Amino acid sequence: MNNLSRRKILKTSAATLSFSVLPSYLVTGKPSPDGKLPPSKRINLGVIGCGGRANGVVPGVCRDGKAQVTAWCDVDFKRSGIEKNLNRAPDAKKFADFRVMLEKMDKDIDAVTVVTPDHTHFPAAMMAMALGKHVYVEKPLTHSYLEADLLMKAEKKYGVVTQMGNQGHTSAGSEQFQSMVKAGIIKNITKIDAWKSPGLFFMNKDRRIKKFPTGEAKPESLNWDLWCGPAAVKPYSRLLHPFDWRAFFLYGNGMLGDWGAHIIDFAHDFLKLGQPTKITPLRMDDRNDVIFPLNSHLKMHFPSRGDDLPAVDLTWRDGANHHPKVAEDFMDKDENGKLTTPRLGGAGTILYPEDEDYAITRGSHSSTSNIINSEKRHELRQHLRATNPKYNHQASFTAACMGEDKTRSNFQIAGDLTKTLMLGIICQTLDEDLTFDNKKEKFIGNDEANSLLSGPKARKGWEQFYTLA
Repeated sequence: MNNLSRRKILKTSAATLSFSVLPSYLVTGKPSPDGKLPPSKRINLGVIGCGGRANGVVPGVCRDGKAQVTAWCDVDFKRSGIEKNLNRAPDAKKFADFRVMLEKMDKDIDAVTVVTPDHTHFPAAMMAMALGKHVYVEKPLTHSYLEADLLMKAEKKYGVVTQMGNQGHTSAGSEQFQSMVKAGIIKNITKIDAWKSPGLFFMNKDRRIKKFPTGEAKPESLNWDLWCGPAAVKPYSRLLHPFDWRAFFLYGNGMLGDWGAHIIDFAHDFLKLGQPTKITPLRMDDRNDVIFPLNSHLKMHFPSRGDDLPAVDLTWRDGANHHPKVAEDFMDKDENGKLTTPRLGGAGTILYPEDEDYAITRGSHSSTSNIINSEKRHELRQHLRATNPKYNHQASFTAACMGEDKTRSNFQIAGDLTKTLMLGIICQTLDEDLTFDNKKEKFIGNDEANSLLSGPKARKGWEQFYTLA
């Protein structure tokens, strides 16, 4: 199977997929399962990863019958919580290996969703794109800086529709933020505070580990080798699957990689931040080589990008003491004249415009922005109105596949954001000051940091995906 996959995808890649035939959703004569939409009005969907977040992604992509599932792929079809999705298309074919699914179902799949652990996003997305499939990938887009770069190049090469699943990027909150930028309310931002409260097991000091789990009996229905994919195979443990893999450098991206895509995405995209030139660790508690730090605070410096886009210092805090201190100038007073600190919540950002008497705050995901203090908020209240776009995040992907809309977090946008997250993760890994040449895309004077740009080495049988961009 590996040899067949390699031969086929490399042959397809060499031909650069200059399609002269229409995709299957425009020519197939297969009836729609619900009988409502003709074949020319729907797409055939291959689902890679069927449980967890896929229970929200798949119905969103298939909304109003505009997509139908033709193939399911998962490494364990017996695990809890997967039945809900499978019952949406009980007659769709099932596969354990996405490589086999894409080969055997090539003509019957127009688009795929990839909702798997972070370390398997890249090979699944890359193979699908190389075969001309539109791709929706959950956040974070990839597991390394190099993988994000390769998917950005592949998007241009293959001309397919792409979307990363940071759903707030297609929302009223996103539309509002953009309009505030255009109106000059959000401009000349020189400081950004971003934060996330603790929530994953590695952020509990009583559950910290410094070695991989020694292993335990795995479920008989689980194909552990396929779950590990391109990464090194470690003994199975419930600390790795089905959820807590995010804690491990080998398989996940920690809290910054997981939630950063929902927290700093508006600022990164609409303020054109690009990549930082300096990353400074401020606090890395109990750092080790296996799991992410207990608490992680770091600062990124982004250079000037032109008019109204001066240099920015972005400080990220997750874990203990994650809330930033809000300057008294931006606080309101209660009826007794006492200053009141704004409620910041468990995740969010504060943006500080240079030489202004207000700041902009928002939460995460699709949260709208607000202005602190109250006098300025009242003065600028007309700019705080928010209107939802025509399609939500998943529906916009399907509509874009049909040529009816565009995606708001395609791989050019999402890949650029992911690169920033990966640079922060390298800082978490090394706990060192880093200087980054964002034109050459290399660290200056740090070979170890440069080696981490490509992520963990792909194991034998998975290397070919890195040649397709």
